[in-house]
Amino acid sequence: MWLNDMDDLSQYTQYLGQDLYVKIDRPKGSNHPRLDFIYETNYGFLPGTKAGDGHEIDVWVLEQETPLSEFNGTCVAVIVRKDDDENKLVVANRRLSKERILEETKFVEGYYDTEVILLPETD
Repeated sequence: MWLNDMDDLSQYTQYLGQDLYVKIDRPKGSNHPRLDFIYETNYGFLPGTKAGDGHEIDVWVLEQETPLSEFNGTCVAVIVRKDDDENKLVVANRRLSKERILEETKFVEGYYDTEVILLPETD
């Protein structure tokens, strides 16, 4: 049984394909505030939203080589954490494969039982 049910997933999947503004509070190369690891990619949140933990919805910003403080891009996927109470959006400038998303986020998401929901293909 997932901690997230399908009704809760719509809170995240509604953003698939949308252009989003992301505020980055943990830039690539920064230390996690409590745990012993360095962010290998930019990580932030979607201002004005609320996730399962009571904070804004978290966002991985992928395929950016430099640390950022903000980013505008397209929501290309949702990382569903089956064993946690919140999920993560994935924002980038282009579509990415599940394998690429998992590779770029494995330093954190590798500790969770996850599934990646990709932006559906269009004709």
